[in-house]
Amino acid sequence: MKRMTAEQAAGKIEDGMTVMIGGFMSCGTPEILMDALVEKGVKDLTVISNDTGTPDTGICKLVAAGAVKKLIASHIGLTPLTGQLMSEGKLDVTLVPQGTLAERIRAGGAGLGGVLTPTGLGTDVAIGKEIVSIDGREYLLEKPLRADVALLRGSIVDEDGNIFYRGTTRNFNPLMATAADLVIAAAEEIVPLGGIQGENIVTPGIFVDYIVEGEPA
Repeated sequence: MKRMTAEQAAGKIEDGMTVMIGGFMSCGTPEILMDALVEKGVKDLTVISNDTGTPDTGICKLVAAGAVKKLIASHIGLTPLTGQLMSEGKLDVTLVPQGTLAERIRAGGAGLGGVLTPTGLGTDVAIGKEIVSIDGREYLLEKPLRADVALLRGSIVDEDGNIFYRGTTRNFNPLMATAADLVIAAAEEIVPLGGIQGENIVTPGIFVDYIVEGEPA
């Protein structure tokens, strides 16, 4: 049985861990797990995500609670608090072009040594990174990203952990499911095995270790 409570899920996350969190401006972010982590009082997390949500939703809840030590994300423009803490030197933020972020996570899940991309050449993104020349063109070598835990949000999840994502809630969730040692999915609805048509399964249950019921629709 893969089911657990949000409190039990939070118990799997210890101070100092690296955590991937799905979502795009909180769409597809497991809010029930954000609340559980704030309640637990976890600290010093490295969070890998597209962004930090909005001031009242998603990962910004963790930022406001002082749970995040380092952030690897694509943008933080919707959360002034994140920018403020970054400017004050209280939060270590690494900004990664969005496509590059997705491909680095994909590489982590696929066991690749990295990806080559021209994005970021000649900018601060390239500082300290290896430049590879192929057929007369230069590329940055972007290394893969992996995490101790990935926290996902599924619209419908069956008892075996197979996940269907409704609309744009899909975003980074499927990629992150492959790139972490432990994967926890918060579900809007849990159905019996077979309750999701096979062609609608995006994340196979083999990637999902635990399911948490009660994610708000």
